[in-house]
Amino acid sequence: MYLYAFPNQKCCRRSTVNEPISISADFIDRHHRYAELIELLRRAFAESAVTIPDRLHYDFGSTAEKLNSTLLVMPAWQNGQDLGIKLVTINPENSAQDLPAIQGSYLLMDARTGVIRAMIEGTSLTRKRTAATSALAASYLADPAADSLLMIGTGALAPELIAAHASVRPIRRVYLWGRRPARARELARELTNDQYEVRPVEKIDSVIREVAVISTATLSAEPLVCGADLQPGQHLDLVGAYKPDMRESDDEAVRKAAIFVDTYTGAIQESGDLHIPLQKGVIQRDQVLAELSELCAGKHPGRSSAAEITLFKSVGYALEDLVAARYYHQKWDTLKPGEPKIGR
Repeated sequence: MYLYAFPNQKCCRRSTVNEPISISADFIDRHHRYAELIELLRRAFAESAVTIPDRLHYDFGSTAEKLNSTLLVMPAWQNGQDLGIKLVTINPENSAQDLPAIQGSYLLMDARTGVIRAMIEGTSLTRKRTAATSALAASYLADPAADSLLMIGTGALAPELIAAHASVRPIRRVYLWGRRPARARELARELTNDQYEVRPVEKIDSVIREVAVISTATLSAEPLVCGADLQPGQHLDLVGAYKPDMRESDDEAVRKAAIFVDTYTGAIQESGDLHIPLQKGVIQRDQVLAELSELCAGKHPGRSSAAEITLFKSVGYALEDLVAARYYHQKWDTLKPGEPKIGR
């Protein structure tokens, strides 16, 4: 018998073992540890034992006037073990309704029987696996002594990316930029803690030359990071710009950097940060040096010198979702008897 609960609902009881549990956003927040998830991702990327079909990508109209939203369908499985599928919508106009742009759900199944083991709140899972993947890449690409970070974007991913990067590097100073300065000030106050201070900034170029790590998580169609501002030794973590006509970095930034990606296919075809400069001939395909599985398996050493500017482009990979889903499901299963599994 399982206890399960959806966010903001009272708990219910399932009478049949084969019926799925539901893991809420609150459960994920309370039981998540970045160090643990990053190491699970490191192992999974290195082993490459999970089958990942191409994800399905559909644009649809969220309003009668605009065709500006996206549906992603992301399956993954490991034969004889687990099978999972994530459904995600990205609605850029959600901010007007005070809702996160990314909404989603994840189904974790037994690959041997097809039985659904868990229904997992997909928005929180996506945020945390995305941030953990960026931090995993930074563990190979960022200066080991990096103690400062510029976070560009104040959406739901920003707090996760800051916390994740601070789990792999000794981050002490964080600068936060957003299109709405009031929101940046508010979020900076919320995120400052004993490990790092978060300071809002009104201009990106006022601090970008001073920091060791630059992380971007926006829905920008125009570059926000200019290559003319990049300094030797910096690491650029590009998380937004998930469509071929969107970008967060300009041509010069990409040209100056040693480029790494979560997956070759996804990053090159789906994101304008690489797709556009490749189409224009600013960079060539062989300048994309390695994907994350090659870093984790030791096939590429990552950062080659203290002066090298490194760039990691992430668009999301279904392996990350399956690993995260397993992680949160295991957390549920291993709680001590009597420990609450429902949200507060």
